[in-house]
Parts: sequence; C-alpha cells; structure tokens
Amino acid sequence: MKNRGPKNEAVLQAIAVLEKSSRKGKKSLWKDIAKRLSKPRRRRASANIWKLNGVKTEKKFVLVPGKVLGTGQMEKGINVIALEFSDSAKKKISEKGKALTIVEALNEKIDAKDVAIVC
Repeated sequence: MKNRGPKNEAVLQAIAVLEKSSRKGKKSLWKDIAKRLSKPRRRRASANIWKLNGVKTEKKFVLVPGKVLGTGQMEKGINVIALEFSDSAKKKISEKGKALTIVEALNEKIDAKDVAIVC
C-alpha cells in the first residue's frame, strides 16, 4: 500500500506542531487542521484573493488549510493564516492585513475562537 500523505518536510513539521498544540491546549481546531493537512496535496484547499474578499465573518483571522493564490484584488483588510502563500498573494494581503503561516500563528498564540476556516 502506498503512502499517500504529504512528503514535504515543512508540511510534516506543521502537522506535528499542530497535533502537539491540540493535545497541549485541548483545542480541536488545530487537530482538525492537522487532519486536513495530512491529506494529499491535490485534496488540500486553496483559495484566491477574490474568494477571501467574499468571506463574511466577525472573526479576526481567516484560515486556509492549503495555499493562498494571488488572483484578484484585496478590497478589505483581513488577516489570513495559511499553510503557504504565493508571492503575489502575500504581497497583496500584507498591504491591508496580515499574512501568517500556520506555524507562525501558533507561535503568536492565536486563540482558536478568533479563527474562521475557509475551504
């Protein structure tokens, strides 16, 4: 049977950090994100800037369990947490908001109550 999970070391490290954080803080959000990242890359979520503009939420952060791509223009300032960003997406998000990787978000001790997941 083939191993169909991620092989990228950065992704494996992020999964390990998320699982440790979920056990330590008893936060089911981080466990859910670790489970989503354990899927093959082709099954992970990705989002464009235009899709993030359409998100209506009162939360402080929007989490994409995959890659954020740079198609579209940022119309509002939102804080985005993702596994990775394209160069253009990071630049556009940083102009009006904050672009954090998942590991950076855990290091900043962002509360799970302030995060909305976009799939």
